[in-house]
Amino acid sequence: MRRILITSLFVITTIMAFPMYSYAEIIEKLPQKDSTTLQYQDILMLFLLPHIDEEVEEYYSRLLTDNPTVYPYQIEVVKVERVNGFRGFHFKMILEVTPVVGPHIPVGKDRFIFEVAPTIHSTVKLVRFEHLKTYELPPNWSHIIRKS
Repeated sequence: MRRILITSLFVITTIMAFPMYSYAEIIEKLPQKDSTTLQYQDILMLFLLPHIDEEVEEYYSRLLTDNPTVYPYQIEVVKVERVNGFRGFHFKMILEVTPVVGPHIPVGKDRFIFEVAPTIHSTVKLVRFEHLKTYELPPNWSHIIRKS
Protein backbone atom coordinates (compact mmCIF):
# COMPACT_ATOMS: atom_id res chain seq x y z
CA MET A 1 0.00 0.00 0.00
CA ARG A 2 2.82 2.35 0.90
CA ARG A 3 4.57 1.64 -2.41
CA ILE A 4 1.39 2.55 -4.36
CA LEU A 5 1.08 5.81 -2.44
CA ILE A 6 4.71 6.75 -3.10
CA THR A 7 4.41 5.83 -6.76
CA SER A 8 1.20 7.87 -7.09
CA LEU A 9 2.82 10.90 -5.46
CA PHE A 10 5.82 10.58 -7.79
CA VAL A 11 3.58 10.42 -10.89
CA ILE A 12 1.47 13.39 -9.79
CA THR A 13 4.56 15.45 -8.97
CA THR A 14 6.12 14.61 -12.35
CA ILE A 15 2.96 15.58 -14.23
CA MET A 16 2.65 18.88 -12.39
CA ALA A 17 6.34 19.71 -12.87
CA PHE A 18 6.14 19.46 -16.66
CA PRO A 19 2.96 21.21 -17.83
CA MET A 20 1.62 20.39 -21.28
CA TYR A 21 0.80 23.30 -23.55
CA SER A 22 -2.02 23.35 -26.04
CA TYR A 23 -0.75 23.14 -29.62
CA ALA A 24 -3.80 25.11 -30.79
CA GLU A 25 -2.76 28.06 -28.65
CA ILE A 26 0.67 28.20 -30.27
CA ILE A 27 -0.58 27.90 -33.86
CA GLU A 28 -2.74 30.96 -34.03
CA LYS A 29 -3.35 33.94 -31.81
CA LEU A 30 -6.70 35.44 -32.72
CA PRO A 31 -7.55 38.98 -31.62
CA GLN A 32 -9.11 38.97 -28.18
CA LYS A 33 -10.95 42.30 -28.48
CA ASP A 34 -12.58 44.36 -31.19
CA SER A 35 -11.07 47.42 -32.83
CA THR A 36 -12.00 49.80 -35.63
CA THR A 37 -9.21 48.37 -37.80
CA LEU A 38 -10.45 44.83 -37.23
CA GLN A 39 -14.01 45.88 -38.06
CA TYR A 40 -12.91 47.46 -41.36
CA GLN A 41 -10.85 44.40 -42.21
CA ASP A 42 -13.80 42.09 -41.48
CA ILE A 43 -16.13 44.19 -43.65
CA LEU A 44 -13.60 44.08 -46.49
CA MET A 45 -13.31 40.29 -46.18
CA LEU A 46 -17.09 39.97 -46.54
CA PHE A 47 -16.93 41.90 -49.83
CA LEU A 48 -14.01 39.82 -51.13
CA LEU A 49 -15.31 36.46 -49.94
CA PRO A 50 -17.42 35.68 -53.06
CA HIS A 51 -14.33 36.23 -55.27
CA ILE A 52 -12.21 34.06 -52.97
CA ASP A 53 -14.84 31.30 -52.78
CA GLU A 54 -15.10 31.17 -56.58
CA GLU A 55 -11.36 30.62 -57.05
CA VAL A 56 -11.08 28.17 -54.14
CA GLU A 57 -13.96 26.11 -55.52
CA GLU A 58 -12.39 26.04 -58.99
CA TYR A 59 -8.96 24.98 -57.71
CA TYR A 60 -10.01 22.39 -55.12
CA SER A 61 -12.73 20.81 -57.29
CA ARG A 62 -9.89 19.03 -59.14
CA LEU A 63 -8.55 17.62 -55.87
CA LEU A 64 -11.59 17.05 -53.64
CA THR A 65 -15.16 15.88 -54.08
CA ASP A 66 -16.39 18.34 -51.42
CA ASN A 67 -15.88 22.08 -51.79
CA PRO A 68 -13.85 23.63 -48.99
CA THR A 69 -15.19 26.59 -47.07
CA VAL A 70 -13.34 29.83 -46.41
CA TYR A 71 -14.30 31.66 -43.25
CA PRO A 72 -13.59 35.42 -43.11
CA TYR A 73 -11.58 35.02 -39.91
CA GLN A 74 -9.25 32.57 -41.70
CA ILE A 75 -8.12 35.21 -44.18
CA GLU A 76 -4.89 36.97 -43.34
CA VAL A 77 -4.13 40.36 -44.87
CA VAL A 78 -0.45 40.13 -45.82
CA LYS A 79 -0.10 43.52 -47.50
CA VAL A 80 -2.18 46.41 -48.81
CA GLU A 81 -0.75 49.22 -50.89
CA ARG A 82 -2.09 52.17 -52.82
CA VAL A 83 -1.10 51.81 -56.46
CA ASN A 84 -1.34 55.49 -57.37
CA GLY A 85 -0.16 57.24 -54.20
CA PHE A 86 -1.70 59.03 -51.27
CA ARG A 87 -5.50 59.21 -51.36
CA GLY A 88 -5.61 57.25 -54.60
CA PHE A 89 -8.42 54.71 -54.70
CA HIS A 90 -6.58 51.98 -56.57
CA PHE A 91 -5.36 49.28 -54.17
CA LYS A 92 -3.32 46.11 -54.45
CA MET A 93 -4.03 43.54 -51.72
CA ILE A 94 -2.23 40.33 -50.89
CA LEU A 95 -4.23 37.85 -48.81
CA GLU A 96 -3.48 34.36 -47.50
CA VAL A 97 -6.42 32.03 -47.08
CA THR A 98 -6.87 28.69 -45.31
CA PRO A 99 -9.79 26.72 -46.84
CA VAL A 100 -11.29 24.03 -44.59
CA VAL A 101 -13.62 21.03 -44.84
CA GLY A 102 -15.87 19.52 -42.21
CA PRO A 103 -15.10 20.59 -38.66
CA HIS A 104 -12.50 23.19 -39.71
CA ILE A 105 -9.93 20.74 -41.11
CA PRO A 106 -7.48 22.81 -43.20
CA VAL A 107 -6.91 21.49 -46.73
CA GLY A 108 -4.37 24.05 -47.89
CA LYS A 109 -3.03 27.57 -47.85
CA ASP A 110 -3.50 29.91 -50.81
CA ARG A 111 -2.39 33.41 -51.74
CA PHE A 112 -4.64 35.87 -53.54
CA ILE A 113 -3.53 39.12 -55.11
CA PHE A 114 -6.42 41.47 -55.78
CA GLU A 115 -6.68 44.90 -57.31
CA VAL A 116 -9.53 47.02 -56.04
CA ALA A 117 -10.38 50.25 -57.84
CA PRO A 118 -13.41 52.16 -59.12
CA THR A 119 -11.99 51.94 -62.67
CA ILE A 120 -12.04 48.12 -62.64
CA HIS A 121 -15.23 46.44 -63.86
CA SER A 122 -17.12 45.33 -60.69
CA THR A 123 -14.40 47.11 -58.64
CA VAL A 124 -12.45 43.88 -57.82
CA LYS A 125 -10.00 42.01 -60.04
CA LEU A 126 -8.12 38.85 -59.11
CA VAL A 127 -4.58 39.44 -60.40
CA ARG A 128 -3.07 36.15 -59.27
CA PHE A 129 -3.91 33.02 -57.33
CA GLU A 130 -1.13 30.84 -55.87
CA HIS A 131 -1.56 27.56 -54.08
CA LEU A 132 1.10 27.60 -51.34
CA LYS A 133 0.56 24.38 -49.35
CA THR A 134 -1.51 21.25 -49.34
CA TYR A 135 -2.33 19.76 -45.96
CA GLU A 136 -2.85 16.04 -45.48
CA LEU A 137 -6.38 15.12 -44.49
CA PRO A 138 -7.01 12.79 -41.56
CA PRO A 139 -7.87 9.20 -42.52
CA ASN A 140 -11.57 9.65 -41.77
CA TRP A 141 -11.69 12.43 -44.40
CA SER A 142 -9.63 10.69 -47.10
CA HIS A 143 -12.84 9.65 -48.87
CA ILE A 144 -13.22 13.20 -50.30
CA ILE A 145 -9.85 13.05 -52.13
CA ARG A 146 -10.34 12.63 -55.87
CA LYS A 147 -8.58 9.64 -57.38
CA SER A 148 -6.24 10.57 -60.25
